[in-house]
Amino acid sequence: MEGEYIVRLDYLSEFINYLKGTGMVYVTRKSHFSASHRLFNPTFSDEKNDAIFDKCNNINGHGHNYVLEVTVKGNPNRETGYVIDLKQLRDIIESEIIDKVDHKHLNYDVPFLQGIIPTAENLAIVFWSILKNSIPTGILYSVKLFESDNNFVEYFGEPVSIPNYGNGAVLS
Repeated sequence: MEGEYIVRLDYLSEFINYLKGTGMVYVTRKSHFSASHRLFNPTFSDEKNDAIFDKCNNINGHGHNYVLEVTVKGNPNRETGYVIDLKQLRDIIESEIIDKVDHKHLNYDVPFLQGIIPTAENLAIVFWSILKNSIPTGILYSVKLFESDNNFVEYFGEPVSIPNYGNGAVLS
């Protein structure tokens, strides 16, 4: 119907800002890393792990060339024009994530992933939890992780729980 608007609740604040003329700008930094992992649940039998995770359950693991995109939203600073200085965002992503996962076996070599099934979904959630308090200006909007050209996940910070099979803790 003419003149009607349908607004998704998750975009309500952006819609209100649009109406007020104070819209957001979204700034994205892309980074790359290579890592191996094995997808398996230690509480499952070998048969169940094989049935669910198939080739990704290879006991020696398998690798990916990941692409990580981190998006920050906000209003540009009046003095600089930046939502966030991209050099600063690059340095945060490098020091907090990339330096710790690049050329590592995610199941064994990365302390913050110990006991977590390193699916792309879980990686995006963990990366968000690491980055959310490190962003100095703007607001962390999304973490997008490409596992391949065809497969990616995107996380917007909604509350989710990830079981940790190493120490029984749950990341949420």
